[in-house]
Amino acid sequence: MKPIVYTSLLVLCLTFSCSSEVNNEHQPPNNTKLYFPTVNSDTWETLTVSELGWNESELQPLLSFVESRGTKAFLILKNGKIVVEWYGNGADSNSNFPWNSAAKTLVAFTTGIAQDEGSLNIYEPSNTYLGNGWTSLTTQQEDIITIWNHLTMTTGLDYSVPNNNCTDPECLIYKNQPSSFWYYHNATYTTLHDIVAGAVGTDFDSYFNDKLKSKIGMQGSWIPFGYFKLYYSNARSMARFGLLNLNKGVWDDTDILNDKEFFNDMINTSQNLNKAYGYLWWLNGKDSFRGPGLTLEFQGKLIPNAPNDLFAGLGKNDQKMYVVPSRKLVIIRMGDDAGEALLGPSSFDNELWREINKLIN
Repeated sequence: MKPIVYTSLLVLCLTFSCSSEVNNEHQPPNNTKLYFPTVNSDTWETLTVSELGWNESELQPLLSFVESRGTKAFLILKNGKIVVEWYGNGADSNSNFPWNSAAKTLVAFTTGIAQDEGSLNIYEPSNTYLGNGWTSLTTQQEDIITIWNHLTMTTGLDYSVPNNNCTDPECLIYKNQPSSFWYYHNATYTTLHDIVAGAVGTDFDSYFNDKLKSKIGMQGSWIPFGYFKLYYSNARSMARFGLLNLNKGVWDDTDILNDKEFFNDMINTSQNLNKAYGYLWWLNGKDSFRGPGLTLEFQGKLIPNAPNDLFAGLGKNDQKMYVVPSRKLVIIRMGDDAGEALLGPSSFDNELWREINKLIN
């Protein structure tokens, strides 16, 4: 399919020797005001590669690369405006894609809104809203698992059960003391939907639609899939959410998440067990990281080729939402897996950034 490009016409990455200093500030380096597309409109202003002084000769090689790796939608925003918008491999601008685990970022953000509104406190025990007996633990053991533990993948529940997605009490059994070990346990994330619903007094989907989705002009839906729900939307909706996070939870001049302490904690290291993990967001620029399905710690940056201050929503089969405050960039990649059917980070992240850098540097 012909790309829509506004010109003048991501196994884990194991290249860990390129670690560099941590950047936790997430501060854009210039005063260019961010642009925000109108809510409930398809209108979206654009910039050209030549206007930005990027390397025009590297654009087509980048698009050929993403197409060859199963990509169906690829967008680059600079200062909120679209520079590259490409669809292929049978998809177009109206196609809806599963975010997979990149949608964990939507749930983290919505949890922050619920705290901002006083409906919950993330340091409360999660059984405050799930009720006693949501696990097979004793009440005393449940009482020390907090909402924060769900956001940081540190509940201590047994990740070696046959079905890591199962949220039935018999699947949720004790393994470690909460906050003592990090493991990418999908079931403990999924229960955040019920925690938020219990706190706000309505179902999660309705609360999400009212407090987040409708306010920034996203489309899409949560679709039940076994024990969990997958979020499906078009690529521009993921780009809108990325732009919201680039602007620290503010859409144009409207605060969507006013709790700045929560937002800052969400996109920075949340615990010392996995420095590359915030509240369900992946973080670059740290000196070590752990990945989904693994208990090992790897030395080096999560994505060596990417800017240190990048934070990202990363989903199974290479759904990518990169936010780079230092460059005022939001980059979206959706489609089929690029060669490794992994749950989040993959070697494709580093390969993709190698190609992106040729264009933007």
